[in-house]
Amino acid sequence: MFPDLTRDDVFRLETRRLWLRWPRQADAQAIVRLAGEKAVAEMTARIPHPLDPLQADDFILQARRDNAEGRGLTMAVTPRRQPQTLIGVVGIEPDAEDAPHLGYWLGMPHWGQGFATEAARAMIDAFFAYTEGVELTSAARVVNPASRRVLEKCGFAAVGSGLQAFPARGGVFPVDHFRLDRRAWDSLKTWHAAGLVFDRHRTPSEGLCTGA
Repeated sequence: MFPDLTRDDVFRLETRRLWLRWPRQADAQAIVRLAGEKAVAEMTARIPHPLDPLQADDFILQARRDNAEGRGLTMAVTPRRQPQTLIGVVGIEPDAEDAPHLGYWLGMPHWGQGFATEAARAMIDAFFAYTEGVELTSAARVVNPASRRVLEKCGFAAVGSGLQAFPARGGVFPVDHFRLDRRAWDSLKTWHAAGLVFDRHRTPSEGLCTGA
């Protein structure tokens, strides 16, 4: 799915306030602490509560393997001035139907500051700039209006509701489904004026912009 450019762990994305990089083993403790919070985990399909440190290690290893193979791109979300400090995770992976799917979570101390939207926009820009993909999908639990607002601010359109399996929750739950296609993304110029996205391999590009 993703090209050679993203398959090296020096690859990063920068926004006005954030630095997105590959997850590292040193992030495991922060993942256990932040993703393991009940309020965070219960909104996800795959994060158990409580989260065992070994499960965090497995997640990091799998994310790095998928990144290296280009199958997906999972990035640690960190403050730009503190790139060693993980505050969340954002990623694009194939869903059950092999369609590129955007997912994210953010630690509770960092809610309400626009970080999830900023990180999601950076990943969306990278997906459409670096791949030939024509659309992204995503979903949010119907009891998670904050996540739906993030997707709407990123230009996703609601395409219906349904039941989705949440293995870590032990059942199926109602979710709202969303879709963003390349044409809609290209028309969204409002966030492109707010700041440029960079990586170590390229100079700033007009096509890679993000904002709060």
